Amino acid sequence: MALASALLQVMMDAVRKTARPMLRDFGEVSQLQVSRKGPGDFVTAADVKAEQTLFELLLKARPGYGFLGEERGMVEGTDKTHTWIVDPIDGTTNFMHAMPHFAITVGLERKHPDGTAEIVACVTYNPVLNEMFWAEKGKGCYLNDTRIRIAGRADMAECLIATGLPFIGKTGHGQAIKDIHAVGQRVAGIRRLGAASLDFAWVAAGRYDAYFERNLQPWDVAAGILLVTEAGGVVTTIDQDGDPMSGKQIVAGNPEIQAKLRKILREA
Repeated sequence: MALASALLQVMMDAVRKTARPMLRDFGEVSQLQVSRKGPGDFVTAADVKAEQTLFELLLKARPGYGFLGEERGMVEGTDKTHTWIVDPIDGTTNFMHAMPHFAITVGLERKHPDGTAEIVACVTYNPVLNEMFWAEKGKGCYLNDTRIRIAGRADMAECLIATGLPFIGKTGHGQAIKDIHAVGQRVAGIRRLGAASLDFAWVAAGRYDAYFERNLQPWDVAAGILLVTEAGGVVTTIDQDGDPMSGKQIVAGNPEIQAKLRKILREA
């Protein structure tokens, strides 16, 4: 059985406590589907409430750490070397439609004296399935109590690939169609389930062979980058140079498939 560090226990406790009212809200959402108004306002309130809960719990456990959240943006801390990067409900549209594929995701970024930064611990939790994906720098990747690793397939024709698609109000629809056309001719299947944090986690667990997406945000990718790399995978940008933490163009997977997928996307 894996033993999580004190730091990871803090993170796990925070997301589990946040998940309890979220699961009650999720039950309410399924009832709101039949109303004319729809569940939009309700879900927005649930999202804000979840981030506030995480903010309070993490601040209490580690006073002084900074906090970057999807809802409130950046909150500077007195400790300039550590920042929580949080998405309280990744997969909000799924949540809104009573689909049980969403997650609470938290990454801890540490800045080094030379100015570089990296994610040193993370959790991604699907409360409906009670699946806790977690990792700490240099200590491997886990699903609940079991260590997980990326899939070992090397033939693109056998691979299942995850991606995301832009929704209304977002840019990049044309490029997304080009990407899917280029990749789809070479793989066993492409899936778009609508929660980037779980796409990363499922790559780490070997459920997907690789994952790509453009135009994400740091809170979408922070935890996932560490999950995949600690599970033996590689995460880069599509272009030759770039910082995956920006979220602008992500390719993640086992080293061989990730390199092939990256080449396809660069030519798309």
